[in-house]
Amino acid sequence: MTERTNWLKEEVQNLKDQNLFGELPVMETPAGPRIRINGKDVITLSSNNYLNFTNHPRVIAAAKKAIDDWGFGTGAVRQINGTMTIHNELEKELAEYKGTESSLVFVAGIAANRGTIQALMGPEDAIISDELNHGSIIDGVRLTKSDRKIFPHNDMEGLRKALQETKGARRRLIVADGVFSMDGDISPLDQIVELAEEFDAMVMVDDAHGDGVLGREGRGIVDHFGLHGRVDIDMGTLSKAFGCVGGYIAGDQELRDYLTNRARSFIFTTAHPPAIVQACREAIKIIQDEPEHHKRLWDNTKHFQEQMKDLGFNTGRTQTPITPVIVGEASKAQELSKRMWDEGVFVKPIVFPLVAKDMSRIRANVTAGHTKEDLDECVEKFAKVGKAMGLI
Repeated sequence: MTERTNWLKEEVQNLKDQNLFGELPVMETPAGPRIRINGKDVITLSSNNYLNFTNHPRVIAAAKKAIDDWGFGTGAVRQINGTMTIHNELEKELAEYKGTESSLVFVAGIAANRGTIQALMGPEDAIISDELNHGSIIDGVRLTKSDRKIFPHNDMEGLRKALQETKGARRRLIVADGVFSMDGDISPLDQIVELAEEFDAMVMVDDAHGDGVLGREGRGIVDHFGLHGRVDIDMGTLSKAFGCVGGYIAGDQELRDYLTNRARSFIFTTAHPPAIVQACREAIKIIQDEPEHHKRLWDNTKHFQEQMKDLGFNTGRTQTPITPVIVGEASKAQELSKRMWDEGVFVKPIVFPLVAKDMSRIRANVTAGHTKEDLDECVEKFAKVGKAMGLI
């Protein structure tokens, strides 16, 4: 470490002193409901692998075949010679699944949010954002020179006020998560769309935690509310329920055409390798061919959350498989996580700045891959640790 970077040592120590420092856990097995991590066999409740597709035989087979058929890499960004026919096919199939004219795949969800917001909004425009939006949305907003208004979480009167205060803007964009990843609650997208239509504003929804979870066959929050054709920008991910990697934007053809020429995070990024593209395509087919995965996800969610609430845990306002267990202080969340680890259950603490300092929690994500026995064992361990800590 040079003298110029000595300050980093002090900053890291400050994080440790505040119980805000986290090591990177190392997984030694394929992703699934039961894994070996940091040398220990555990049940994990810390995965976004909602449909348990990461190891689905069809996904694996599609990826293997793609390497034989297409090689491993693409060798270029998509504006040069990185676009293969299979990239276009993936986007066509995604659009059909989401009920839009077109879609555009980015290397990651954060790239989709950053690139899209930056490309669409300029200094004469205004962005109106929910206060609990994901960090990638916040980053995208900060990359623009647009006026910005933050409205209280899911507060439609607050949104109306922000719209009234930005009437002089050239264009306005309302942006919100579909499912809020720290609490598991759902955006009132139907009400947002009604206000957007009243005030002639665009709507962008980040459906990262709604893809594969909400709506018919997991088609997302737009389908959940029956808003097809009324949401301008539907952002989603291939990295969670679909078990692969990547982000995308779904919408009108003109939106895709504009972003391919103006979204910097798309233009300057090498295209997805064929194995990823074909794995994504297969995952989209599986959720439509095999609806039992989606059904099992929601059956498991109900089974787990009802027991946790009966025990007296504060699970907040969740409406999805994301199950916060809110304990207050960061030190309590850290301690709960540690004790659950000792009992063979892996759940990560969520502390400031991801949530307010007095709203620290662990976040337990239920998946279709968990058996009822897995979940019952987790509940039993939560009961044991929660009583010992005085949480229930």
